[in-house]
Amino acid sequence: MENSPQKVNLAEKFSQFSDYWSPRIVGELNGQQVKLAKFMGPFEWHHHQHEDEFFLVVKGEFEMHLRDKVVVLQPGEFMIVPRGVEHRPVANQEAEVLMFEPASTVNTGNLRDSKRTKTNLEHL
Repeated sequence: MENSPQKVNLAEKFSQFSDYWSPRIVGELNGQQVKLAKFMGPFEWHHHQHEDEFFLVVKGEFEMHLRDKVVVLQPGEFMIVPRGVEHRPVANQEAEVLMFEPASTVNTGNLRDSKRTKTNLEHL
């Protein structure tokens, strides 16, 4: 990894992939990772026992389904899902999302054998 600070252009990074629900790592700091993903359709209900998750909408919008409500997130808006809270992102149209979370976070949380589980993420 580079020792010199590097600028990251989000639009350029998002243009490098087209698949959905497959996060890419674009930065790391203090044991945390900055990840980008494209959302489309519904994800699975899950929770993270030990990690909080930060979701920032860069482009498009998505709904964060919680057991007691649905929160609509639009460009420039973010939400932190606390550890242990069951949630399910749903995007009715393509959404580009930046996530900030501990490096140990697996995208499907407690669903370790889901077909959508990604454990070896690509660095962009």
